[in-house]
Amino acid sequence: MPSRKIIHVDMDCFFVAVEIRDNPNLAGQAVAVGGSPQKRGVIATANYEARQFNVHSALASSLAVKRCPELIIIPPTMSKYKEVSNQVFEIFQRFTPLIQPISLDEAFLDVSDCSEFKGSATLIAQAIKETIKRETGLTASAGVAPNKFLAKIASDWMKPDGIYVIPPNMIDSFILNLPIEKIWGVGKVTAKKMHQFGIKNCADIQKLTLTELVQCFGNRAEELADLARGIDNRPVQVDRIRKSFSREKTFSSDLNHEDAFVMLSTIFYDAQGKLKIYLLANPDYTIKTAIVKLKFSDFSSTTVECSATHFDLNITQELMQKALLRSELEVRLIGCGVKFSHYIQTSQAELFP
Repeated sequence: MPSRKIIHVDMDCFFVAVEIRDNPNLAGQAVAVGGSPQKRGVIATANYEARQFNVHSALASSLAVKRCPELIIIPPTMSKYKEVSNQVFEIFQRFTPLIQPISLDEAFLDVSDCSEFKGSATLIAQAIKETIKRETGLTASAGVAPNKFLAKIASDWMKPDGIYVIPPNMIDSFILNLPIEKIWGVGKVTAKKMHQFGIKNCADIQKLTLTELVQCFGNRAEELADLARGIDNRPVQVDRIRKSFSREKTFSSDLNHEDAFVMLSTIFYDAQGKLKIYLLANPDYTIKTAIVKLKFSDFSSTTVECSATHFDLNITQELMQKALLRSELEVRLIGCGVKFSHYIQTSQAELFP
């Protein structure tokens, strides 16, 4: 596959940045956008002053104000954020029609066939950033690379208001010392397992044969082998619609049914916090189905689902009970989440008390 020119653009602290732009008196203070601490709200976005106190997205607002007593929490105004997002995406469209939205404030752009600036992806990214700043008053960070995986990493490299470029001839040297935590899809559980095998960066993965990787990581082995070499052939998908949202956890040792049922609550609340943030950024999505997935000690799996208009612990626990009845084996993985209808028919307000 010929090398592509991919730009990942990520607005800096988007919701908060819009609020500070509209109220300059907030500048320099710890500010977050989110729900009320008194009503089990969660943080959607926090600025860098708040992040110094370990306040971050999906954190319970009540915990956020304990970590940062001076924190100013502003209720979200989605109509305003959506309006600014439309401005930003209209700027993207001036440079390329190949745009894959990730959220209101983040997107991949394929500028391989763009003639602006003689086809220089770096200059295009710089022009996009400058145009966003001029027309919206907000800053964005950008990453430029031959594929989505590297472009996403690059955009995080110089935050905030930065730009970082990984040209094709620099991929090999860049990727070697890249921590495994930066690899797409490597969460805390997988990273912990990798560390147990002495794998800390991409260079360590490159030393292993595919057979060794399969023994350690199963069907993810080939994907990990590619990403550890900076290979990612996924195209920028225009008009991508997400069909579901879930979180799952694989355990280092299998759980009996009683312990698995107890563990479900932890996974549920993690998923619920992140789902609230996702729906806040994507108000066109409504929930139509709740789902629970289990993988047993023999690697067999089962999924149970039911119609639901919101993500509820009681419903999730009922699905878990049904799933556990399908096998007497111990549980090695638990997942829970929802499926979406891509319509805006009813209010999502009950998700954001």
